[in-house]
Amino acid sequence: MLDLNDIWLFVHVVRAGSFAAAGRKLSMPPNTISRRLQALEAAMGVRLLQRSTRQLNMTAAGREFFARCAPGLEDIEHASVSLTESQGEPSGSLRVAAPVDFFDNFSIEWMHEFMYLYPKVQLEFVLNDGRADLIAEGIDLAFRGGVLPDSSLVARKLVQSHMALIASPRYLECRGTPQTLADLVGHACLATSQAPQHTVWKLEGPHGPESVRVVPRLCINTAQGQLRAARSGLGIALLPTMLASEDLRSGSLVNILPDYQRDTMGFYAVYVHRRQLPSAVSALIEFFADKLERGIADKGAQACQKILEDEGKGISVPVKAVA
Repeated sequence: MLDLNDIWLFVHVVRAGSFAAAGRKLSMPPNTISRRLQALEAAMGVRLLQRSTRQLNMTAAGREFFARCAPGLEDIEHASVSLTESQGEPSGSLRVAAPVDFFDNFSIEWMHEFMYLYPKVQLEFVLNDGRADLIAEGIDLAFRGGVLPDSSLVARKLVQSHMALIASPRYLECRGTPQTLADLVGHACLATSQAPQHTVWKLEGPHGPESVRVVPRLCINTAQGQLRAARSGLGIALLPTMLASEDLRSGSLVNILPDYQRDTMGFYAVYVHRRQLPSAVSALIEFFADKLERGIADKGAQACQKILEDEGKGISVPVKAVA
């Protein structure tokens, strides 16, 4: 008969990516874990993992076994958490996947406030622009933008935004304000580094789809970089209004040619379908939904004032981010 503890170890090793990483997380010697998994393979009569000095990969049998076992073990783990949480406030450790520039676009002060509101929750942010495999990597929640592919995951749209043409008042004073889309050809434009020779901006105008080919003076491969460049007066950018809302509200940036815009962009909370979502995950989703509903320009400064005062009395709220 198979030992369920060995199956549990196998799932954790796959999620961690190595015996050493699993050992650190489980406080077990890696050689002990390796020996237990060898016993599991011997009992099953099949190899589950291909081992080498550099990496650890699942065999075809290992991938099938993991796909069948991981959801069941996850249900057991979350059933235990749910029973504990039903007796009190949200608690436990959450592993959250998000883009690398997540805390450039969303204030770290929001996390400060969240962890003050829910002191029994520990957060680990895994920052990576790749699409994380939520099950294989043990991710409880992922924040993703853009258009989501069809999948078995559950996605809740937290906010949507369109892209607009923006520039600083200083730039417009020096170069003039474009009156038509064609006027952009004679202006300094900001774009990604993917097309340094020319960029075609496709927008929806008052008479339907229109496009204009611009020659960017400066190319930056992140939206935050382009936002800062526009704020500094270096040119006109086509960016999500969600990211520029604080600047648009304060007047440090203005929306030019407001009748033209592009793409409705969604920002989503994504998680594995479960019959009962852990209350800590629900709390983090609702927290972000509330923040975004009230506007991304809310940086949480007022809310943090009381938090900082309380921290002076000895309350600690650390946040761990893994790049």
